[in-house]
Amino acid sequence: MNIHEQTSLRQRLQTIQLELIEGLGREMGEVVTPKLERLVHILDWVRIEQFVNDGCGVGRPPRDRFAIANAFVAKVVLNLPTTVALIDRLKVDRTLRRICGFGVYRKLPDESIFSRVFTEFTHHRLAERVHEALIKEQLGDHLIGHISRDGTAITAREKPKSKSVEVIPALPIDAQQNKGQKAADQSEVTPREAYQAALNQNRAGIIKLRRGRPRKGELHKPKELTRIARQRQQGLAVMLEELPKECDRGTKCNAQGYKFSWNGYKLHLDTADCGVPISAILTSASVHDSQVAVPLSRLSAQRVTNLYDVMDAAYCSEELRQDSRSLGHIPLIDHNARGSAKIDFAPHEANRYKERTVAERMNARLKSEFGAENLWVRTPEKVMSHLMFSVLVLSADQLMRLLQ
Repeated sequence: MNIHEQTSLRQRLQTIQLELIEGLGREMGEVVTPKLERLVHILDWVRIEQFVNDGCGVGRPPRDRFAIANAFVAKVVLNLPTTVALIDRLKVDRTLRRICGFGVYRKLPDESIFSRVFTEFTHHRLAERVHEALIKEQLGDHLIGHISRDGTAITAREKPKSKSVEVIPALPIDAQQNKGQKAADQSEVTPREAYQAALNQNRAGIIKLRRGRPRKGELHKPKELTRIARQRQQGLAVMLEELPKECDRGTKCNAQGYKFSWNGYKLHLDTADCGVPISAILTSASVHDSQVAVPLSRLSAQRVTNLYDVMDAAYCSEELRQDSRSLGHIPLIDHNARGSAKIDFAPHEANRYKERTVAERMNARLKSEFGAENLWVRTPEKVMSHLMFSVLVLSADQLMRLLQ
């Protein structure tokens, strides 16, 4: 950030601290806690009310969406586990009600209204749009040194989707192949005749033969492109549409190298070296990290300009290195030996690769401080909306830390 912009932001923070927060404490007759002060600053940074549609149209006007949107931000800042806990806190905390925009002596909306409004915010992708605008406004004109890419497990309280298993029926025997034979020999079919019958049905699309090396005379369709190779030829919308998003079961190695499994989803994040999440994509838990690298890089390139793409060994692929260079970036990807000799970084690359720890720290803060582990909603769309409120608050909190 340049000097003039830093001075302007510090002046704004001082004005909020001296006039708004202290005046609010005198008016309510209570001391504003540090958590509520933090909430006031974050609401000033994100300005979520500018993106909320108040729903004015034909029929009865809906409840004020501005206050409910601020309440969902407060839920993340205060790390409240459920919407019921948020409503209970609003009932007893007059200062919090005033900060969110609810009338002090006005009846609060019911839980069902909060739920319907959250569904509406999910449909309009409110948190995602606010986060994108925040990143472009604060970091769009700055040069980012490193973008650290990583995926983190998101445990969900819903049943994993069962994978469909293709059942290959037994090979039928064509009785007409044995015409002219004796009745005693009609039940005897040679292996060659059985295979020829199966081969004819395979060519007709009736059954599918076993996988493996094709036999003599067997026709196999050409090998399909990998997902990464297809993504490099597709647009961003098509890439995101092809990624699986249903709840399923995934397995991942943690930072200590131990494998663990979970039911739910996986959140893929691009994090700047200042600790601010730049872009996020939600997929099924079973999706490998490398399958989301290309769309993540396209999302981040639309918002900021960076020099290095830093990734761990899960992204070790020559295609990903070429894709990073095609965007004008320098890939720093840890080598995956896969049973061969490991290729170490050069000393200057190893020093830069240490920046990747920021991704793990932000994933930990997202879960422990900003409610990413308190997931009580279902369906990928609502899960993404819940997580993006957490990512939005984390981004604003990190940007404020840059000024301290």
